[in-house]
Amino acid sequence: MADSLAPPAGGARCAGLLLAAGAGRRFGRPKALVELDGEPLVRRALRVLADGGCAPIRVVLGAQAEDARALLPDPSLAVFAEDWATGMGASLRAGLRALPEADAVLVHLVDLPKVDARVIARLAAQASPEVVARAAYDGVPGHPVLFGRTWWPGVAASASGDRGARDWLATRQDLRLVECADLGSGFDVDTPEDLPSTLEQ
Repeated sequence: MADSLAPPAGGARCAGLLLAAGAGRRFGRPKALVELDGEPLVRRALRVLADGGCAPIRVVLGAQAEDARALLPDPSLAVFAEDWATGMGASLRAGLRALPEADAVLVHLVDLPKVDARVIARLAAQASPEVVARAAYDGVPGHPVLFGRTWWPGVAASASGDRGARDWLATRQDLRLVECADLGSGFDVDTPEDLPSTLEQ
């Protein structure tokens, strides 16, 4: 993987957390296993986190976990969310519990192929223990989302179902939106028909 584009400001350590546990019901199989340009989405998203400056990184798996783990360059990065089928909240809780010490964590989703390392680096540059920030695309809040370590217990406690941290974020007056439309798109892949459009620039 390439060297990171920019270190987080002030030497803060920004971990990366990739949520890749879903069964991909609308897609027909787990999106972590889907290939785009010959690269599985789980490897693509992991590479983007690393190239954007996140370390350490953990990848939360659930559906067909062993198949997805086999695609990782380092299987020890994987975290299995036993209750993954209950929704994204379970993956977020499992991932936060498994993270080593860091000042902040950048939470990324496996089905966002138009989020590249430049988006990750722009968010990671905001890292601090107290930060609450997320990418925005033309003013619309999206992913990734950056959580300072101070807030991890509260985020984990509130994460439930498929809403993940959405309810917790809705209460934050200090949420910082980081505009990234000049670098990428928050477009997510839900069905096989979505894949060709991700190749359009």
